[in-house]
Amino acid sequence: MHPDPPFLVLKGIHYSWPGGAKALEGCDLRLPHGGLWMLVGRNGSGKSSLLRLIAGLLSPQAGELHCQGRSALVFQNPDHQLLLPSCGSELLLGIDPRLPEELRLQRLEAALEQVGLAGLRERPIHGLSGGQKQRLAIAAALASDADLLLLDEPTALLDPDSQAEVLALIRALTARPEGPLTALWITHRLDELAQCDGAALMEQGRIGPWLSGSALAAQLARR
Repeated sequence: MHPDPPFLVLKGIHYSWPGGAKALEGCDLRLPHGGLWMLVGRNGSGKSSLLRLIAGLLSPQAGELHCQGRSALVFQNPDHQLLLPSCGSELLLGIDPRLPEELRLQRLEAALEQVGLAGLRERPIHGLSGGQKQRLAIAAALASDADLLLLDEPTALLDPDSQAEVLALIRALTARPEGPLTALWITHRLDELAQCDGAALMEQGRIGPWLSGSALAAQLARR
């Protein structure tokens, strides 16, 4: 991992569901500013709960959480988060309405261009492919001025070409010269680990040590 200053820090985070099932148990995490970081783990290991906690959809019952930026959650299925009829209206939903209209439109167009959807501001969302919808969900995060992307298996429902496109897009955003994003990506695809800056295994609500993606993939393949 990179040295200080950390961009995101979790210390001793605990969270249990109302029925008593433990999702996170003494979970620690440190991320630097910038880079693509991946988590793998079995269903029920706490990965999705972790992202929702960082995004503010859940509140920790114990422990500390500090983030130096603004986070945005990108779901596995973009149909679960795209609410409005057109690409432009969807992005405007997340842009501060107090900004001048010209600035709001500039931010909208810039977000579309960054994800390869330039010129599609008026395009109906129902006419987009699955990969385009996922890129639009990422554009919505960019338009909201997020600098921490929380991606919950964003390629799980996509065809191989779209999977590669979305992964390449996030890789580029975490290394863009004008200001790299930090991305925390949950995956079950071991081949995706080759593209990350670091990977860790999550088990029983805790995150293991950060390794190179190839090292973790090899470790898991031997299990």
